Amino acid sequence: MIKEVNTEEYKAEDMSGLVLVDFYSSTCGPCKMMAFVLRDVDQQLGDKVKILKVNFDENKELVAEKGVTGYPTLVLFKDGEEVKRLGGLQQKPVVIKMIEENL
Repeated sequence: MIKEVNTEEYKAEDMSGLVLVDFYSSTCGPCKMMAFVLRDVDQQLGDKVKILKVNFDENKELVAEKGVTGYPTLVLFKDGEEVKRLGGLQQKPVVIKMIEENL
């Protein structure tokens, strides 16, 4: 399941297991394409990873706290700790590999 969250919701989210966070902007073309990739990833691995989407423009405090400087940025957390970060538009096999390497 892909869930869009704001800063407060993010901080209340259960971060156990694998959580992939997509920092995006609604005005960004590559971010819109990334949404399709994440939908496919969710269909394939949805039982193994939780996917959260954070709007870069509306959650500046969280973006700064996580050190995100551009979008789209994918950050993979395992039990609350960052394990991998990818910037820019990514292809599905790259995202799948990143998740599977951290199961």
